[in-house]
Amino acid sequence: MLAKYWWALVLRGVAAIAFGVLAFLWPAATLEVLILFFGAYMLVDGVFALIAAIGGRAHTPHWGLLLVEGLLGIAIGIFTFLAPVVAGFALLMYIAAWALVTGVLEVVAAIRLRREIAGELWLGLAGVLSIGFGVLLMVFPLAGALSIVWLLSVYAVAFGIVLVLLGFRVRGMAPGGGAADAPAPA
Repeated sequence: MLAKYWWALVLRGVAAIAFGVLAFLWPAATLEVLILFFGAYMLVDGVFALIAAIGGRAHTPHWGLLLVEGLLGIAIGIFTFLAPVVAGFALLMYIAAWALVTGVLEVVAAIRLRREIAGELWLGLAGVLSIGFGVLLMVFPLAGALSIVWLLSVYAVAFGIVLVLLGFRVRGMAPGGGAADAPAPA
């Protein structure tokens, strides 16, 4: 099947490479779009959670929790559209807080496990790295946001290259080299 549609893999790869390059060239615009997509997702997810809560209230004893989740999702979605910069900053601070809490818990676990396991130093080091990451995001939020976009860019380009290579690799596996299955040029 992959061999028959090798060109679809190549097109996906080219699209990923193009996205990665554009995201790298325009990181601020990419960040804005990602924030707005997050807001759209939250809004749509909230609406569907609300529908599920209302529709399932006769059958589900905990429908109220789903109702609250839906209302919160809708509120976060609307807030994201009304104040995307604040929402992006809040999302970044959430990631930073998660890294800090995770790091502290990893360091505490390493200290508590030092007599039980070998290599607890690595767990402690992972915790210190998580704490450092969280602190850096809090101290330099703009750099943190841009670095996330750049990581996404690098990933997209690498992923695209792999898909292009895979597409051309499986092209040779198709009967007749796959050239007959390629879309006609426009």
